[in-house]
Amino acid sequence: MTLKICVAQLNFTVGDFAGNTQKIVEAAQQAHKEGARLLLTPELSLCGYAAEDLYLRPAFMRACDDALKALTQQLAGLKDMAVVVGHPQGGERRTPSVAVQERFNCASVLREGQVVATYAKRKLPNYQVFDERRYFAPGQGVCVFEAGAADETGQRVKVGLLICEDAWFDEPARLAQEAGAQVLAVINASPFHVGKGYQRESVMAERARATGLPLVYAHLVGGQDELVFEGHSFVLNADGAVAGRAVSFKEALFCASLDGQGAANHWTAATEPERSWEADLWDALVLGVRDYLGKNCFPGAILGLSGGIDSALVLAVAVDALGAEKVRTVMMPSPYTADISWLDAREMAQRMGVRYDEISIEPEFAAFKASLAADFANRAEDTTEENIQARIRGTLLMALSNKFGSIVLTTGNKSEMATGYCTLYGDMAGGFAVIKDLLKTRVFAMARWRNANNPYGTCNQPIPERIITRPPSAELRPDQTDQDSLPPYEVLDAIIERYMENDASIADLVAMGYPQADVEKVTRLIQVNEYKRRQAPIGVRVSHRSFGKDWRYPITNRFRA
Repeated sequence: MTLKICVAQLNFTVGDFAGNTQKIVEAAQQAHKEGARLLLTPELSLCGYAAEDLYLRPAFMRACDDALKALTQQLAGLKDMAVVVGHPQGGERRTPSVAVQERFNCASVLREGQVVATYAKRKLPNYQVFDERRYFAPGQGVCVFEAGAADETGQRVKVGLLICEDAWFDEPARLAQEAGAQVLAVINASPFHVGKGYQRESVMAERARATGLPLVYAHLVGGQDELVFEGHSFVLNADGAVAGRAVSFKEALFCASLDGQGAANHWTAATEPERSWEADLWDALVLGVRDYLGKNCFPGAILGLSGGIDSALVLAVAVDALGAEKVRTVMMPSPYTADISWLDAREMAQRMGVRYDEISIEPEFAAFKASLAADFANRAEDTTEENIQARIRGTLLMALSNKFGSIVLTTGNKSEMATGYCTLYGDMAGGFAVIKDLLKTRVFAMARWRNANNPYGTCNQPIPERIITRPPSAELRPDQTDQDSLPPYEVLDAIIERYMENDASIADLVAMGYPQADVEKVTRLIQVNEYKRRQAPIGVRVSHRSFGKDWRYPITNRFRA
């Protein structure tokens, strides 16, 4: 058994049928030229993943059907070449009383101008960010198709096709094996979170060993709104051993040759080395920013540079993603801004080569206080005056965004978003929240990692050391630090992670040794600040549970554990 397979690990755009089709055609032509006779594209590659409620639009589904027909014809001249393409497909199912419209998450096998097989995904995920049962009905069939040139006996290699979640269960792979599959091909669009790539390898290794079949895993790459897909396609031998691995976070035509018979078959492919979680996380943030701005045609980004670690990290990500020429920073000092904040912000902007401006908010702050003086008479200053400063800054940034077209990148982290340590229409004002899914302790870790690594060749050690080591502060009142009103970040983040990401109870957290007062305070803050998070911009999802699609809690509720 001999077969050369290529994976088109490509970055598609939702609804760009012409562009997506062209990418697939070019990949198929190149793969055919290199001797491959099977090309795998990722899940729903033709329309882009995930199209969400566009699937409910008949016009969108018709456009998918038209694009599949056009693609089939454009690939007709590639002799003996099979191309697997992911696409939605709609159909009508009649019951005794009514006609029911059903849609399926499908993959079709195209060969020499014909659709020779179509498979509908059997297992539909409906957890975390997945909503597939909202859009699709489960398939019932099995797909085993032939690929490669015929041997001297007229036989081709039999390939069992699975789509993403199918491969996380025993049954679909077993049914493909029983139908004669000699190799499993799994096409996917599975969103990134830290550690997910190697988890996939582990689960797919179980599938290969259970069936005794070699396996190829074809994965999407790119950013789509808050989701990021890291590529990291791979091939496994029948014993589950990794025999080849594609590059992560980049488009690639990943090719592998399968030779041998039965359990003796093996892959020959290039293998990218394993990566650290920090390298994966950095690339996810960079790709998420680059694709959100690029696919939505924003000319650049603007952010408030405070001299603190959060805005410093966002600036470093933005420059790695977009280049210094597309990033603008604005320092907006208040009466409480420390001199070292000015100095550190200026130094970092200079290191990264970005435009840097200073706009004092003192005149606006004084004007606000004067306008409100009568109403606020005999009342002490409190968070009201702090929030006014944040909202002035948000207004200035949004004015610059409106005038010049650059999107505002917000700089709030997950610890702040969880506890409400952020200001509506202030530091939350903007279009994309780069580090919204990074706990503060991870912000520090990534700042140190970026200073020790320069993966995009933009700037060595971009973040001044003092920004990393000085106590974090919003600088909205004299001598303020974050820890004035929050537990130490090591405690705060541990409680957030266990409670919000892993569903630990209050009793569980106390039993783990966290102070009960801290546990009760943090969990209460998470609950009562849901109304703020609903109004926050989207940002890059990098954990297995982020605020947004992963977290769906009612704002109005009186339940307290």
